[in-house]
Amino acid sequence: MSANESYNDSHRAFLQAFMARSTMTYEQAKPVLAAIFSARDHQDTLPEDITQADFSNYIATINTAISPFDLEIRSTRHQTEPTTRIYALVNTTSDPLTQLATTYNANEIAFVKRVLDAMFDTYNTPRLEAMAVTSMQVAQLAKVPRASERRESAAAAAANGAPAAGAAQSLGIREADDMMKKLVEEGWFEESRRGYFTLSPRALMELRGWLVATYNDDEDDNGSGAGRRTAKIKTCLACKDIITVGQRCSQRQCPGRLHDICTQNFFRRQQAETCPICKSQWTGDHFVGERAIIAANKQSTARRRSGRPAEGASSLGGQGGADAGEMADAAG
Repeated sequence: MSANESYNDSHRAFLQAFMARSTMTYEQAKPVLAAIFSARDHQDTLPEDITQADFSNYIATINTAISPFDLEIRSTRHQTEPTTRIYALVNTTSDPLTQLATTYNANEIAFVKRVLDAMFDTYNTPRLEAMAVTSMQVAQLAKVPRASERRESAAAAAANGAPAAGAAQSLGIREADDMMKKLVEEGWFEESRRGYFTLSPRALMELRGWLVATYNDDEDDNGSGAGRRTAKIKTCLACKDIITVGQRCSQRQCPGRLHDICTQNFFRRQQAETCPICKSQWTGDHFVGERAIIAANKQSTARRRSGRPAEGASSLGGQGGADAGEMADAAG
């Protein structure tokens, strides 16, 4: 197929296939395109006849056609299973509140916002970049904190296209658990084998702009740090995608981050295993995501056994739960 082919019914059929599922890979797209080509050309086309060029050209043509509607087929690699590129149809001006408003009520949407705040604010600090929550944290987040009732209610109601009628209501623990299961099934979150919930590749692609706008704040209170950006949402130095799982520079205040799969080629091109920002040695044992939690828990356990204070003990270290003091430490 020519890269310059105009948008036609075969492209519309392929776009419909994207709309019917949350994500698609090249291998998954091959039988879909084969069926479309067979119908278009009135002769059988086999999945193995579909080339990467066919796939890429169809996506390029579709993206040109849907761009005026703030839609785009984007791609990324899974941060923990990076061998396959994942494609998804996303709303380029998307935010989670409006995305969920057609399916969930205001209290459920407010709960999702609390989960995202926990991932990217509470459990995403210079000391510990977890960007994940466990089922225990989900149960705790089911309840609406008093200080945020009015703000969350207004945000959720606005997303639903209605004025806020009162404070957001808490969800039951089972409701919250069922809600997370649905969101995993719908492709918004993923749950790891250790039981940590994180944003899925599709959600990271779709919510990239919203995440940056929401959690990367300008530090200008009281005239101090004016113009300085607190970047809780960071990108990989190599691929430029948002990083929630990977490695970090050993210097706590340095924003240098790399996906595991990106490190080898990045340092080969750079010809030195040093952080390109602060020039510190890149040790490979400072992590972002679930491994940061595990490492913090190991350090905390070692300190307790040696009788030293546990600096930055994590409240995310498994399904056993945590007290308020541990949660405060993790957020520190």
